[in-house]
Amino acid sequence: MAKRSAPEVNAGSMADIAFLLLIFFLVTTTIETDSGLNRKLPPMEDQVDPPIIREKNIFTVVVNKNDQLLVEEELTDIQDLRSLAVAFLDNGGGVGEEACDYCQGERDESSSDNPDKAIISLKNNRETSYKVYIAIQNELVAAYNELRNREFLRLYPSVGLNFVDAQKKYDDPRTSVDDVEDLKPKIDVVKKMFPQKLSEAEPSKTN
Repeated sequence: MAKRSAPEVNAGSMADIAFLLLIFFLVTTTIETDSGLNRKLPPMEDQVDPPIIREKNIFTVVVNKNDQLLVEEELTDIQDLRSLAVAFLDNGGGVGEEACDYCQGERDESSSDNPDKAIISLKNNRETSYKVYIAIQNELVAAYNELRNREFLRLYPSVGLNFVDAQKKYDDPRTSVDDVEDLKPKIDVVKKMFPQKLSEAEPSKTN
């Protein structure tokens, strides 16, 4: 009886199949990235003498190692931080050249003179949790956006957008050139009215 030969396996296309599988996994695999804060640093400026800043124009926010929030040295809930920051930025307590004609705050003489001089100073502990740190950053940025939204809607009601939505549309690469050119000066005006001056000190090891 004749001995049967073992059937041969055609392995010529195995390399092609492996290559296709590799491409498939590369395309479908989701690579997780760490989330963080989107910050655009201001350009470097040559300054011989630092400007004199009045203490009343500085809004101090401190987070200790126990994730406790102190605003102007008073224990505060994170839920109240935004409204306190808005009140400080929108105070408009200055007179004469430092007066703010669009501010709607209480015009307290012991608080900020105008939004251009108002600085929010944030300092956290090295043991502060990342979750609390991000939450506080979000509330402070939201305070600026709340005031910018108000002024954008007041100055440009026909646009039909608030400041945040206008900024998103401006940054969207799909936005037409005409719309970009129309939005840019409007966005710049509102940013100048409420400039984001958020100062972050070096984290401390104590408290």
